[in-house]
Amino acid sequence: MKESTYVHPLASMGKRLMDILIALAGLAITLPLFPFIALAIRLDSPGPIIYQQMRIGYQKENYIRLFMMKKFRTMRNDAESGTGPVWAQKNDPRITKTGNFLRKTRLDELPQLWNVLVGDMAIVGPRPERPGMYNKLEANIPFYSERTFDVVPGITGLAQVNMGYDETLNDVRNKVAYDHAYALSLSSPWEWLKMDIYVMFKTIFVMVTGRGQ
Repeated sequence: MKESTYVHPLASMGKRLMDILIALAGLAITLPLFPFIALAIRLDSPGPIIYQQMRIGYQKENYIRLFMMKKFRTMRNDAESGTGPVWAQKNDPRITKTGNFLRKTRLDELPQLWNVLVGDMAIVGPRPERPGMYNKLEANIPFYSERTFDVVPGITGLAQVNMGYDETLNDVRNKVAYDHAYALSLSSPWEWLKMDIYVMFKTIFVMVTGRGQ
């Protein structure tokens, strides 16, 4: 296990405060959309409106936090019943028509604002991985687990806005450098603030232009 990443105390406090304020504001602004999104999901396919999935969160030496990540459901309810955990692919037949729109605009991730409020996630950070995929990735990608060492996973992140959703092992491998670069920014309050603002503005651009996957 590697030594802890140095996170500047001011960056840590500022990041948590900003996460809470943005999550509260985000929920207040987007809650009116929730009934319409829920109706669209229900009319498109049977199953729950909110999809919950166990993810690996904050890690440090001899400690791993697991949490249930919330999203609006974008796939058929039986999407992984015969395959187990697998990545989504381009033109994935498991993704519903409503789900495709929600993914492109990243609206499927709005329920994760609750995960941010309770401290499981941050607004910006590395993508939280599923336990079922974790061992495979750790075995094939050097320094994979270290990407979330002392860093809370995020709804969006430097890797996500530059590369989109994971579809192959190479996609994840290419994202690791971005995740480590983000972790390094937390060692300075000014560098952290610049990085988070950059990622958030780029995320808004992805949502508005529908360039998500």
